[in-house]
Amino acid sequence: MQISEHLQGILATLPTKPGCYLMKNAEGKIIYVGKAINLKNRVRSYFHADSSHDNKTRRLVRDIVDLEWILVGSELEALILEMNLIKRHRPKYNVRLKDDKRYPYIKVHWAEAYPRVTVTRQMQEDGARYFGPYTSAWAVYQTLDVLRKVFPYLTCDREISGHDKRACLYYDIKLCLGPCTGAVDQNRYRQMITDLMDFLAGHSEPIVQRVQAEMEKAAEDLRFEKAAALRDQLKAMHSIIERQKVVFASDYKDSDVIAMARADGEACVQIFFVRGGKLIGREYFVLEGTEDVADKEVITEFVKQFYTDAANVPQQLLLSQEIEEAKIIQEWMRSRRGGGKVEIHVPRDGQPHELVQMASENATETLTALRAQWQADSHKQEMALAELQSALNLSAPPNRMECYDVSHTQGVATVGAMVVFEQGVPAKRLYRKFNIDSTSIGAPDDFASMEEMLERRFKRWALFNSDEMAAQAPGGGASKPDEAFSILPDLIIVDGGKGQLGRVVHVLEKFGLFDKVPVVGLAKREEEIFFPHQSQPLLLARHSQGLYLVQRIRDEAHRFGITAHRARRSKQGMASILDAISGIGPARRKALLKHFGSVDKIKQASLEELGEIVPAEVAQNLKAQLE
Repeated sequence: MQISEHLQGILATLPTKPGCYLMKNAEGKIIYVGKAINLKNRVRSYFHADSSHDNKTRRLVRDIVDLEWILVGSELEALILEMNLIKRHRPKYNVRLKDDKRYPYIKVHWAEAYPRVTVTRQMQEDGARYFGPYTSAWAVYQTLDVLRKVFPYLTCDREISGHDKRACLYYDIKLCLGPCTGAVDQNRYRQMITDLMDFLAGHSEPIVQRVQAEMEKAAEDLRFEKAAALRDQLKAMHSIIERQKVVFASDYKDSDVIAMARADGEACVQIFFVRGGKLIGREYFVLEGTEDVADKEVITEFVKQFYTDAANVPQQLLLSQEIEEAKIIQEWMRSRRGGGKVEIHVPRDGQPHELVQMASENATETLTALRAQWQADSHKQEMALAELQSALNLSAPPNRMECYDVSHTQGVATVGAMVVFEQGVPAKRLYRKFNIDSTSIGAPDDFASMEEMLERRFKRWALFNSDEMAAQAPGGGASKPDEAFSILPDLIIVDGGKGQLGRVVHVLEKFGLFDKVPVVGLAKREEEIFFPHQSQPLLLARHSQGLYLVQRIRDEAHRFGITAHRARRSKQGMASILDAISGIGPARRKALLKHFGSVDKIKQASLEELGEIVPAEVAQNLKAQLE
């Protein structure tokens, strides 16, 4: 193959040391991340005319325009860096977990005196205990609903003093122990949270035995109300435990069982969690970028990426097949586990083998169900686009649709929202917001705000498509085209009737695009669709896929706009409160908010803490004004 002089120069200077390499395309985007013990040998091998290269590798090499490398001290460091780079950049040609940023965790706020239990999508080094990740937020909340009946943990934000005169409703319905009123002391409350964490980790037997003993002791001491409460707690525990299948003896190593199913370029990994000899739960994960990749490489990449973010690492992995780099992965997992031994096995017989087979069958069934769902969703999207093409008399299906909405509160913090749907689904990477300066348009005016937003959007399009911009060579100082603005939509939808539509038409005519970009307005009252220069609206069939799609994009524009407006209003509110205080200018306001995070936290700060950021006199003034 022909290699550019630029790449030849890089290949000639590659070191023979361990490290990671990042391959980039013509746009400068990272499309593949890899690691090697010897960077020179590994990277140069991609560019050899090797018939053993699969189709995916050939496509990758054709796309490579530039590459860089990062040296590390060992193979283990290379493994860790590679995983972090893949997670950060999600390169096109790497095998990667689908939507991995959105997986939820159960978070126990252990650093708090009276720990709460919440759901989060991000683990932090904050002293909390985490469980997960899970693939379904709904399943997480269902799990917590059941556990709360057994372990009635706090859900409010009260400051727990133990001296409140009255507890909340949750105490009355037995979904909180009432530490706020002193009904339970801190030690007993934290013991309950410890039990909850042990239960989540699958180690329930010691808890059951202890609660059983406490119940019997309470009965002996004639504390029948206490004994009855413990009896109900035991019943709830047993109802959970009965759903957990016993697969090994209770002293068997805690294990994760991993198997995979594949079909037509799709891969689904099923993982079973075995704790204390019981199958306590299971999750499935879909992987992207698996085309032309060997099974053992897919499993290898799953193990590396899943346990990078997993809250817990077990003593043992039972896999459906051997994986690459098993020794270095075991070493890395031992470090993730805090030094405890981690073994990786591919069982060939007995109960472990049967469990792997069961995981494999589950993966196959899950993938079949998912593919059927994807095909049904794809069919609905195609049907919706075809219906819109016909109903709106478009020359082609509207594969790229843009919808615009304006949000404000009595003219304050006005924000314009632009959302984009591609092939009938949200393309969130292309969403954009526009901060509208209401002073530039006079009194609050949704029509003028809409016009300003559209003008700014198509000015960007005109800039990116001008002859001057097109003539500039890559790297010549021109800003890269923003994909959200550099492409014209197949259809514009505005949230509103004739008035809003007229302003959009005016902007399109101004840019010479009226005959190129179809536009309609969607009125909320009867879901009427208005066309430019036509008095009669169109009503789509109430249960048509086309109507569902335009409603969905309109609702998404409204949601996105409201979220952006609230954020801007909150920011303006914080700024205005502090700006009104003598001695607080833009620099000190920024420093205070950066340090404390919010006005509420500034209010709670002591004079000494405030004095670390601003002069003592200003701190006293600030404290007095905010109280």
